[in-house]
Amino acid sequence: MLKITDAKFLTSAADKSQFLSGDKPIIAVCGKSNVGKSSFINMLAGNKKLAKTSQTPGRTRLVNYFDFGKFILADLPGYGYARVSKAEKAKWARLLDDFFADKRKIAHVFALCDIRHEPTADDLTMINYLYARIIPFTVVATKADKLSRAQADRSLNLIAAAFKCGKGDIIAVSAQSRQGLGDVLAVAENILGGD
Repeated sequence: MLKITDAKFLTSAADKSQFLSGDKPIIAVCGKSNVGKSSFINMLAGNKKLAKTSQTPGRTRLVNYFDFGKFILADLPGYGYARVSKAEKAKWARLLDDFFADKRKIAHVFALCDIRHEPTADDLTMINYLYARIIPFTVVATKADKLSRAQADRSLNLIAAAFKCGKGDIIAVSAQSRQGLGDVLAVAENILGGD
């Protein structure tokens, strides 16, 4: 099983001239504002302070890169935050477009959604974008500890239908209980070739 022992923050990129590229595969994390991206990254890293969590949605406005040992993790700006100017939203959209432009650099994407809610129009846009660009991704449903097992099961059915994927292709996670961590690490190990 893949072990992540010493993840660290590398740098932030405000535009494509600052994007990282190198020998290590890049795994990206995307999701709407306040979906729990920072908590997810911290759970993966086994370090609650690696990615800064915030009660304020729309906090991540740059692409933040972290060294996870065998791969680089890229935390993408959260989308769908209402209290942001149109110009700022357009800037984020351009940043994401530029980030995914050279898909050979992206090994995989963890696409996060909140298990408590049906996917939003923005979530669907993101997933359809990944399908259209033929970028490999795994859907991760966050905050699974907030629902009973029966509620979570119903939610996963709704998410699978909305995203046109199998329910078994969605990993339900909880940063609190660390539920789903092993499954996410298994996907990462598979991406990296299991060495």
